[in-house]
Amino acid sequence: MAQHSLTLVVLAGGLGSRFGGNKQIAEIPTLGRTIMELSIADAVKVGVSQVVIIINQKIRAELEATILPRLPDDLDVVLVEQSIDALPDKFSHLAADRIKPWGTGHALLCAKPYVHNPAIVITADDYYGDTSFEIVAEHFKHSTQWAMVGYPISQTLSDEGGVNRGLCEVDEQQQLTNVIEYLNIERENATLYGDTPQGKRVAMTDDSLGSMSFWGITPDVFNYLESGFFEFLESNDNGVTKEYYLPDQIQAAIQGKHQSVIVYKAQSPWYGVTYKSELEKVSKKLYELYHGRNSSHRPSAIKNEE
Repeated sequence: MAQHSLTLVVLAGGLGSRFGGNKQIAEIPTLGRTIMELSIADAVKVGVSQVVIIINQKIRAELEATILPRLPDDLDVVLVEQSIDALPDKFSHLAADRIKPWGTGHALLCAKPYVHNPAIVITADDYYGDTSFEIVAEHFKHSTQWAMVGYPISQTLSDEGGVNRGLCEVDEQQQLTNVIEYLNIERENATLYGDTPQGKRVAMTDDSLGSMSFWGITPDVFNYLESGFFEFLESNDNGVTKEYYLPDQIQAAIQGKHQSVIVYKAQSPWYGVTYKSELEKVSKKLYELYHGRNSSHRPSAIKNEE
């Protein structure tokens, strides 16, 4: 097995219900590339030599036919299917009634056999900006702590409706202490408002940092994910609807004082497609971004195709 100093794990197994279809492999029309490919290009520039992509079986054929041939030949790319029946034997019966994937915590757990070094974990349908990859790559040069890049909430809103975001609470050492999920965040007049987990509508500051699922982890994360998943499956009413979320398990590791997570503020804009109607607007912004960054008008670390 090849040795790697830094890995990129891309979570691309979700179904994207609000978007309507597999948005993880929807191309940016103006670039002829997916958001995932742009992120991989940014990761390669900071030294990533292995990419582990967690997928559902439905997109494998299209991904192998269209996306993989566009990636650099020397990049170690591993496709891992997040299957519903990937369960401990004790719980194999739960797969029969399950429709959706088990969640982001389970998705990352599927990467365990392939990740043996620090890794950056992202979702396939979010564009994080090249500086976020630079920040976490630099972090791992001098630290074994976990890390995350948080984005000002005001920069992650949608014109199409309210958004749900995990707001980060940090201490004086810039370590993450809590992530609280706020729902239906949108601007009302000049102020941001969101619903707390208790359903209370509250104001929030524009520079509050939100977790957009950009994590820096080390292989010991899999120990927490395995034990946590076992506990999740033993809990009540999880066979059909509940999901095993990665942020919850990172939170548990923090609260148990098993790990600490350094929070860095993003230096680049975040672009994401929650609703299909946003694709054109995001496409325009990403095209302009790469126009300015790359004189060839093509993202680096992606093959040219004429």
